[in-house]
Amino acid sequence: MRILVTGGAGFLGSHLCEALLAQGHHVLCVDNLLTGSLRNLEPLRANPRLTFLQHDVTRPISVDGPLDRLLHFASPASPADYLEHPIHTLKVGSLGTHNALGLAKAKQARFLLASTSEVYGDPQVHPQTENYWGHVNPVGPRGVYDEAKRFAEAMTMAYHRAHGLQTRIVRIFNTYGPRMRPNDGRAVCTFLSQALRGEDLTVFGDGSQTRSFCYVDDLVAGILLLLESTEVFPVNIGNPEEISVLQLAQEVLRVTATRLKIVHRPLPTDDPKQRRPDISKAKQLLGWEPKVPRSEGLRRTLAYFRALASDGR
Repeated sequence: MRILVTGGAGFLGSHLCEALLAQGHHVLCVDNLLTGSLRNLEPLRANPRLTFLQHDVTRPISVDGPLDRLLHFASPASPADYLEHPIHTLKVGSLGTHNALGLAKAKQARFLLASTSEVYGDPQVHPQTENYWGHVNPVGPRGVYDEAKRFAEAMTMAYHRAHGLQTRIVRIFNTYGPRMRPNDGRAVCTFLSQALRGEDLTVFGDGSQTRSFCYVDDLVAGILLLLESTEVFPVNIGNPEEISVLQLAQEVLRVTATRLKIVHRPLPTDDPKQRRPDISKAKQLLGWEPKVPRSEGLRRTLAYFRALASDGR
């Protein structure tokens, strides 16, 4: 097939491009390189079935020839990024999603939206199932990302209902692995980067807030299964193994074999107290569940960060 991936030079997008190429597809990678990087595509650039287009999807997208699938992954995704680029985050979730859906409709391509567990906000239901509507502060600083994705889901369903477009929605929970940026701001890369620099690990609040961390290979496998399924409504893809942020920091100290301290800083506004996916739907519909243990995933991510450091990057 010929498949377009917006945000294809980002962390998740580049892994998706790699997996799609491995399946034999032709991949058109579209990215404005705001938070993505051509470095993420270096292992793929020699593949003649990969085409890269530098373009901002908040402007209309024009592509020659047919498209069979369109995966919309363009968006700042870490708190550091969407707090630095709040208006662009809202625009890519609204205008960008509209443009991507319009292209999918014109090409009659199946459309998959990368949504997020952030649509659940600071959840009052635990674990989070797909039928939970969420607890989001629309005027808080994190609202630019949360509401952009909630709008994107609504727009996707509107195109499905009004135009009969084949659509899929994946709600992605915390994911980690190679190609994350060391300065990304998310917990795994922050802790690993601090440990490699010999700095104390920074935990916000008392560290009792929980997250569920899924290794990127597992996530990509789930997304591709969803893409080829018949499910129209959102599906959680994530690892249901829940740990506290403090526990994660302690695991990073063990995997890096360092004896650094853990220091605490004030908790950011609207930081979710708990986050864990209910993946019953993914298990039942897709036969999917994560396979990579966190200890192994952390070792692989550490090796990538060490390689970056040795290259001076």
